[in-house]
Amino acid sequence: MRALVTNDDGVDSHGISLLARLAFAAGLDVVVAAPHEERSGASASLTALESNGRLRMSRREFPDLPGVAVHAVEASPALISFVATSGAFGPPPDIVLSGINHGPNTGHAILHSGTVGAALTGATHGTLALAVSLATSNPRHWDTAEVVCRQALDWIVENGTAGTVLNVNAPDIPLDELKGLRPAPLAAFGAVQANVGEADDGFVTVTFAEIHADDNEDSEETDAGVLVRGWASATALRAPFEAVDVDISTLNWTR
Repeated sequence: MRALVTNDDGVDSHGISLLARLAFAAGLDVVVAAPHEERSGASASLTALESNGRLRMSRREFPDLPGVAVHAVEASPALISFVATSGAFGPPPDIVLSGINHGPNTGHAILHSGTVGAALTGATHGTLALAVSLATSNPRHWDTAEVVCRQALDWIVENGTAGTVLNVNAPDIPLDELKGLRPAPLAAFGAVQANVGEADDGFVTVTFAEIHADDNEDSEETDAGVLVRGWASATALRAPFEAVDVDISTLNWTR
């Protein structure tokens, strides 16, 4: 199985090297292609720096993965995933692995996540897809993330469905405090809230504040809620498709 490993924290982040090692150890044919610098919040945008119509990229090496191709690409994670499915980095991937992200990707705010955006882009093109995040911007417990990621990767290789994404978040806690990995629905809020302040001609003041699951009612069983209680969360996502349950039959206009 051919695996594209990507992220939105940049090719030099610790999380992506760990994910690549896990994929390689699982017997996957791994190629790494990730942004040359951090592209957090890129969602599924298809943006890049080009030179004479060519996507700019350079080679990197992961010392503990000799022989594995590593590309630093001057593009958004979703664009990297998009061109990979057309053979930009060798044979098209059967699975897109995105992460391990520094910070949680929970709730409806996954709409803005470059980590999830890359996975959804791959899924839209028919791959299996896994997005993995560690629930802090300054991770310490990578051994916990490794155990959770290995469980998720084994599951999706055996049971995953092309066109869907398994979105996994691990708490940044010692491994002996981890309760396990469990399915959970998306929270109705995201990890960060925008607060709009002073506005004037030519500017608006915007600040961002972290939201905690225990600040919201009815959140205990959501992805954000189970993280607070020492569980890793798993949520199945589907790439955007037609909303067949919405009746728009009255929108019928002819000139």
